[in-house]
Parts: sequence; C-alpha cells; structure tokens
Amino acid sequence: MPDAVPAAARAHTEDLGAFVSASPSSYHAALEVARRAEAAGYVRLDETAAWDVVPGGRYVVVRDGSVIAVAVPPSAGATTPYTILGTHTDSTGFKLKPKPTTGRDGWVQAGVEVYGGPLLNSWLDREVELAGRLVTSDGTEHLVRTGPIARIPQLAIHLDRSANEGLTLDKQRHTQPVVGLGDVSQADVLAELAAAAGDAVEAADVLGYDVVLAETQPPRAFGIGEALWASPRLDNQLSTHAAITALLAVAPEDLAGIGVVAAFDHEEIGSGSRSGAAGPFLEDVLRRVSAGLGASEDERARAFAASLCVSSDVGHAVHPNYPERHDPANHPHAGGGPILKINANQRYATDAHGAARWQAACAAAGVPSQEFVSNNTVPCGSTTGPITATRLGIRVVDVGAAILSMHSARELTAVVDPWYLSRAMQAVLAA
Repeated sequence: MPDAVPAAARAHTEDLGAFVSASPSSYHAALEVARRAEAAGYVRLDETAAWDVVPGGRYVVVRDGSVIAVAVPPSAGATTPYTILGTHTDSTGFKLKPKPTTGRDGWVQAGVEVYGGPLLNSWLDREVELAGRLVTSDGTEHLVRTGPIARIPQLAIHLDRSANEGLTLDKQRHTQPVVGLGDVSQADVLAELAAAAGDAVEAADVLGYDVVLAETQPPRAFGIGEALWASPRLDNQLSTHAAITALLAVAPEDLAGIGVVAAFDHEEIGSGSRSGAAGPFLEDVLRRVSAGLGASEDERARAFAASLCVSSDVGHAVHPNYPERHDPANHPHAGGGPILKINANQRYATDAHGAARWQAACAAAGVPSQEFVSNNTVPCGSTTGPITATRLGIRVVDVGAAILSMHSARELTAVVDPWYLSRAMQAVLAA
C-alpha cells in the first residue's frame, strides 16, 4: 500500500481545488490571486496612478487576466535582486466568438473558437459553463460565469460505427456546444451572459467580451488512499496557486530578495499580448519597484543580473500506458516531487546554475525532486521561462509538477505534488 498522504499535503491540494473552482477563466484567476494577496495585507496598485513603493511594502497589480504580487523586504535597497515565481493563468479550451448565438434543427448553440491546443475529445459530453468578462458602454468590466449551460454532444456510435477506431473532430463543425432548445432567432447567448453578470447589465449595453468555456465538475481526490487528484485547469492554476501560497507563507523579513509572483495570461497561445509573458507587464512592474527603491538604471541592471526566475508550469508524468513516449532514462513519476525541466534547444530555460539553485531549494525544503527531458523523437513544449529570460536577461530555471492528461478538460496529478512544489518555492524565496 502507498504511504498515507500527509495532512498538510491534503489541505494544500483541497485549497488548490477551491482556487480552481473560483477561477473558471484567466480573469477570475488573476482576481483570485489579488483577493488572496489583499486579504494577507498586500496593497492593490493601479497602473495609471503614481506608486509609493517602500521597503517592507507588499503590493499586487492586475492587468487584464494577469497578476503580479510583490513583497519587498524591510532591508531592500536599490540593488536588491528579485526572486520571481513565474506561472500562467490561462488554460486551453474554447473562446466565445462574435455573434455567439447559432444553432439549427431545434437546437440553440454557442459559437466558439478553439483556444490553444486542447484535447478536443476530452470536452465531449460534459456540462460546461461560460465564464470571463464583459465590458459595457461606460468602460466598466464585469466578471461573469453562468454555471453549467453548455455541452458539446458526441455523435452516437450507431451513426458512426468507426468512432472507436479513430475519432476525428472537425474544429468548426463538431465542437459547437448546445445551450438550449427552440428557435435560434428568439435566443440570445449574450443576454444569458448579461443576466449572469448581475449588476443590472443589459445585453445591449455589452460592447465587448472575453468569454471561455469552463469545465464545471468540481476537483476531487480519488483512488486508493485518495492519493490521486483530478481537476480542470491544473495547467497551470496548480503552479499559480502554489506560487501565491508560497509567497504569502514567507514573512517579508525572511525573504532573500524581493519576492514576486508573476502569473501571465495567454501562455497557451504564445504569450504575445500586453498581459502575456512576451509583453512588457513584468518589466514595467519591476522597473517601477526598483525606481521606488531609489535605483538608478545601473543599479536596476545590477539587481536584475543577480535575480532568479523560477518558471513553473505542469509537466508530463510517465504515462503507464505509453511509457515509450518518454526518455528511457528520465521517468518522472506522479508523487515523486517537483520536476526540473531541461531541454538542449532552450524550449526550457534551465541551465546548470538554475538547476543547482532549484535542487538546493528542494533539499532545503525536504522535498524529493526529479528531472524531465523529452524523448528525442517527441517534440518538446515550452513555457514562459525562455520568454522571461529573453526579455529581461534574468536567469530562469523551468520546473513544475508532474501530471497526466495535460490539455484535457480534466487533468490528473498526485495529491502530494502541488504541496511539494509550493514548499520548494518557499525555500527558493527564503534562500
């Protein structure tokens, strides 16, 4: 029998479940990070206002679906380096199109566009919700989530006898969810969203929206000893939750440098946006923090040169049904602790110095660690890590937690691994 799951690990992962449930979209996730930070005493900063950054201060900034939290040690000065925990808030799936009300043959449907690279078949026959933000004519942003309202129905096997020999889904024709019955001309998906937003929002007053489909089945532990954890959006809310939990657990006076959580939107589609890792958000915030501490450009550059970014995104545990897809010598196991991601072609930004820093942090935290490298015949994914290293010149190490079913509507990890990851992050912040 496997070892019992430590109570602290179970409590951490149950809190992860609460985080995921509160965060059906990147906009919800960013505000949930900000809410937790503010509840712990962090001050919300407005990018359009002047900032008064002081030693000992704690701050949080939201830009669209991205969020950055900053904890400044009381002893911080102009050349104090940064320790950054970089993650992302978005998940693969579907995004609502313009003119969202469609349908035929008595079915009302919502028009959606594929977002990123989801496992399409995993979204079939699930009750999902619409979630995101609406912007009204006065420029006000309203968060919205409908609860279960939609389903992408699979074709019955009686009408496709070859389905079990190889299911192929057309991204346009086969992925549009049903949301109701009746005459399409009398239906209005946007009106349903406006009603769900509350605040007396009228559909005619909604001039813009960013809305995605979101899985609604709650996260849960299961399996022998309830050692397994299934949840939507583990990629990458697992890392975002681990990072903010770690930062809030370290007192400012115990930080080795200026502690930062940077959770970006749009990683799943390349990070190229004003709120993505390829945009200026992190650099904007760090420069303003350094300026608030009286740093000259030379002193700011010295701080960056001594800084470290731990880029955390979920990675692949060895799949017991497909072990040949993994490197034969490096087999990261679920429950085996955080993974250190390495790639010769810099799809991950880990180098020898970053690896040493991470391994030392895991040892200090009493956390097991393992390494991931791709099989040479399987193309390697990437993260925000190389982008951050390229934009800022800060040393980056890529890490994560091992999961199965990555990019599925519902992913799988070990209950202990999110806790292990967060503990190692705490050790990095205090190193």
